[in-house]
Amino acid sequence: MITGMNETTDGGDGTAAGSGRPPGPGADDASRPTLRERRIAAWRGAPRALARLGFLAPLSERLALLEAAGSVYDLDEASDVYGNGVVEALEERVAGLLGTEAAAFFPTGTMAQQVALRCWAGRTGNPAVALHPLSHPEVHERHAFSQVSGLRPVRTTSEPRLPTAEEVRGLEEPFGALMLELPLRDAGFVLPTWEELTGVVAAAREREAVVHVDGARLWECTEHFGRPLEEIAGLADSVYVSFYKSLDAYGGAALAGPATLVEEARAWRHRYGGNVFQQFPTALSALIGLDRELPRLPEYVRHARVVAAALREGLEAGGLPWFRVRPEVPHTHDFQVWLPYDADVVAEAAIAAAGETGAMLFANGWDPKGPGVACTEVYVRAAGLEWTADDVRAAAEDLARRLTGGSAE
Repeated sequence: MITGMNETTDGGDGTAAGSGRPPGPGADDASRPTLRERRIAAWRGAPRALARLGFLAPLSERLALLEAAGSVYDLDEASDVYGNGVVEALEERVAGLLGTEAAAFFPTGTMAQQVALRCWAGRTGNPAVALHPLSHPEVHERHAFSQVSGLRPVRTTSEPRLPTAEEVRGLEEPFGALMLELPLRDAGFVLPTWEELTGVVAAAREREAVVHVDGARLWECTEHFGRPLEEIAGLADSVYVSFYKSLDAYGGAALAGPATLVEEARAWRHRYGGNVFQQFPTALSALIGLDRELPRLPEYVRHARVVAAALREGLEAGGLPWFRVRPEVPHTHDFQVWLPYDADVVAEAAIAAAGETGAMLFANGWDPKGPGVACTEVYVRAAGLEWTADDVRAAAEDLARRLTGGSAE
């Protein structure tokens, strides 16, 4: 599992975010800054980074985001109460972007998907959900499928990619819903081709199953597919989208689909404890993200491809015995890098490089993937657009030489 900068932790040590404080005189090990805290401090202090992720920024910067709230919503309107007002405006905006009849705001994507798939199970009469073993409910939700929603996973394939139409047709048992995570994060943010995707959806229909899309990062898939959001979402019976993973909002998610499904989902949202009294800060931040970040995502994806290519060149020039950039040509603005060193060794080298060069190439945590193997996620956002291919190559070569013990030429 790539822990990465997600909704739980952003590094392999599993600790909460900290200030990167130095230990005082006589401080014991418990008071020393963790590797994660030092990495975040290095990322904050580095003049250059490939991404400036809002949720790791100081609280003062996060609050400043709402200074733009007046540009996305009339602040003279009454505040929201249990999902009306600005929350309704956000739901209507999402439904319009995805081309669905309706959408419902949820405090978390985990809740949104559990509710969606529970509703579909009731309608199809089958609690089995076909999904990839690396998909979010299987890896990141503490078995909520079975423990909370009474659902049963049916694994589609063990390959690090989305399932094929043949694999879906060949599943040995019936299933009520097929869940597709687009992109499949823990396999490297990978996507199928458009033809493969439409084939998989058709195969599910042949099995008389509904299709639900885990679209936490669906917003950035348009560049890869060469299709607008509404056409991609239109393949599915329901879609979940996140507001903070790509749009830099404070949190939140939406479930979009037929009006009757969304109405039922609202009832289950209440039962699950998701009918929050007021959510205007999160809703406003999501509307700001839709205005600011959504139009820029294709640009980030294109530049991520430049970054990935330059990374490969720099790591090779630095003399690493082997490495892997997955996928070689990123499908979104996020991708994985695998290196033949222990996770702590690479993390220390990345922190040292940032302090000495001012460039934080690898700001994310490193996850151990076996003896002497580490993996990280690379995110490219607005800050990354300032990096040329030469900048990336130089930073990658510098890190490689630190790891191999070589010297910069």
